[in-house]
Amino acid sequence: MEAESEVEKVNKSSSCTKSGLQWSQWQLIDSILPTGGFAHSFGLEAAIQAHIILGVEDLRTHIIHVLENTGSLLLPFVYSATICPNLDNWQMLDKMLNAILTNEVSRKASIAQGSALMRVAAAVYTEVPSLKTMRLTALSSGALFFHHAPVFGLICGLLAILQHEVSVVAETILKRWMDHTIEEACQTAPLLDALQGCHNYLFSRLFCS
Repeated sequence: MEAESEVEKVNKSSSCTKSGLQWSQWQLIDSILPTGGFAHSFGLEAAIQAHIILGVEDLRTHIIHVLENTGSLLLPFVYSATICPNLDNWQMLDKMLNAILTNEVSRKASIAQGSALMRVAAAVYTEVPSLKTMRLTALSSGALFFHHAPVFGLICGLLAILQHEVSVVAETILKRWMDHTIEEACQTAPLLDALQGCHNYLFSRLFCS
């Protein structure tokens, strides 16, 4: 009976851990998490004004290209930060991504969302004090830009979150790019980068990028 009791305790502990991890996952991917994501269109607004998107099918193609481009370029940074969630690796990935991003608009959007995500995570995930410590260290040193992809990977690594369920297309793209290192990071849709770079020149704008 004592042995069974110990097993039950272990099972309950494991169940609580999994439940807590699920809550962390839902919090991190919640669309209302205040990271400023809704302020950015990822080139959509510029594409519409440039008459590249004229209908539903064009919009669908654009979204798939955005997902593919995001997966090929940014998932390697998320993956690399997740498997090694420490300050030195984060700093290296952050600086590398800052050099790789080719236009000012996307670079600023990445920094804005990453900074907001790190601020929220440091305040919310108090069970991981290293998040707050690393954020304060980075702010005091001024050595990091807080790009979104490395920040997201860092948080996932520290929370032991390795994967999420997404839509069918996004899931396929995720599987294609999730285990790639930063040496394999690339852009599959360079037109998107050019479009987003034109965002600041739009006469009227709803989004920041």
